[in-house]
Amino acid sequence: MRLSGTSWLALAGAFLLCVGCSNFLRGYAGGRAGELERLELAGREVGGLHLFLFGDFGGLSTDTMETHAVPWKVMVAALALGEDEVSRQAAFARLESFGFLRPRRIANWPGPQPELDRPLGIVAGDVTRSLPPLRVETANLGCAACHAGVTYDAEGLPRPEEVWLGLPNTSIDLEAYTWTVYRSLQRAMEDPDHLLATVERLFPDISLRERKTLRRFVLPRIAARLAELEAGLDAPTVFSNGSPGLTNGVAALKLKLGLLSEGVPAEEFGFTSIPDLGDRPLRSALLWDSAYVRPGVDREAVGERGEPVAEGRAEQAHIVAFFTVPTMGMEPGAVVGAVPGVAAVLESLADYRPPPFPGPIEEMAAVRGGEVYAGHCASCHGEYTVEAGRPVLDRFPNRLVVQGEMGSDPLRWQAMDAELVAAIRRSGYGREIDAATTGGYVATPLTGLWATAPYLHNGSVPTLWHLMHPAERPRRFAVGGHRLDFERVGIALHEAADGEWVYPGGWQPFSTPRIYDTREPGRSNTGHEREFEALPETDKAALLEFLKLL
Repeated sequence: MRLSGTSWLALAGAFLLCVGCSNFLRGYAGGRAGELERLELAGREVGGLHLFLFGDFGGLSTDTMETHAVPWKVMVAALALGEDEVSRQAAFARLESFGFLRPRRIANWPGPQPELDRPLGIVAGDVTRSLPPLRVETANLGCAACHAGVTYDAEGLPRPEEVWLGLPNTSIDLEAYTWTVYRSLQRAMEDPDHLLATVERLFPDISLRERKTLRRFVLPRIAARLAELEAGLDAPTVFSNGSPGLTNGVAALKLKLGLLSEGVPAEEFGFTSIPDLGDRPLRSALLWDSAYVRPGVDREAVGERGEPVAEGRAEQAHIVAFFTVPTMGMEPGAVVGAVPGVAAVLESLADYRPPPFPGPIEEMAAVRGGEVYAGHCASCHGEYTVEAGRPVLDRFPNRLVVQGEMGSDPLRWQAMDAELVAAIRRSGYGREIDAATTGGYVATPLTGLWATAPYLHNGSVPTLWHLMHPAERPRRFAVGGHRLDFERVGIALHEAADGEWVYPGGWQPFSTPRIYDTREPGRSNTGHEREFEALPETDKAALLEFLKLL
């Protein structure tokens, strides 16, 4: 039983700017997500879905503060100082502009709604130690930052106030986020006393120990680190995280394993889009290119519904846990401690299903589309049977399609090169996973496909209609905070006079959109073309109706 797509926790690389607190954090100190501690104090059981929302998986520590985690209160204050109203809400609104969500309701949450004190997917807790004394509220990214997406109404309008755990967050823009936090800290650190005063104003309950930790150690170290960066690239990372809905986890892993040089721009463009989590247990290996598998497991083993069992999920957890290295800054040798929590999350998602397509579906056409799918798509994307009016994946082939057959942008699978594979094997977790360069991509399960636009592994095609009509694929199009196009299935766009595909007039996106340019490295919209060359238009239209059902 395996997950697929981008790494399960794929959050696109170095979280911020390498705070690098090792000068004062002498000896290890750890923390736990505050929400989990409060649940336990209230006598409530912490289940897998709680960990999906709030789990830190060991990512709140002095170790992760050297590369990924950040002092939460300082970051919020720095963001707030760049807004007209200096408040926590203003800082949170800024985070929302990058696609972070602050829902009022989680639509598929069982029981009473959980309390959310900060944007979804940001986990935080106090990292503390008695000697030398230390206390600092530290934040890192968790599962829900990328794997909780907005729902849509019957008009195709997004509802960011309501999310569905397991849908992809196709609007989260980690590149804009890292740059904005970096520039905000640069401005705020011009007057560190004012920054600290702002922290104390926004967080009046801050403890005396945390005040002292920030003043004596954290702010001076941030100032030193900013000076180092400004003297070099003047950038938060040496590689790009992509654009809304994209991640660059392989580059982040290379940086963590010492394969990229700090201060030297990296030609790393292995961008991948975020998948829906439906039917991922039928995957035999992880990542778009099936780069990771458990030792002794066939990468192309066929997945059968009903076959994955608890033992299979436990095995899968060993691979999924490794993604805390590039996404949270965990040391490979410490990853084993994250396995039980990851296993609990996977167990809680065992019966996950995405929400149904919110728009109209032509039933007769969908029936015909199922026949087209069975004849043209199932050999790669899996066999579905219809139950209660909705297709259910029964069998998934885990077929690896090599570069010569598919023609998709190769930079992502090429990023998993021999040097990285060797570094993974040498790492403290190398015995737990079998890493390889595979030379292609796996045709993934299509469950929840309607909610994952833009399409292809690198998010380079805005609608399924454009995917089926390769000659019409836009070179440049907007993505982020979009509404749904029910007819073409994907991002609602229209072609402007200059040939750029933009949002309809009057549409106010819920996050800041960016233009996706398919001519840039790693963003080519080629591939998956021959499958539609000889397919009649009537069959394409029918297939589109069937895909809405998934």
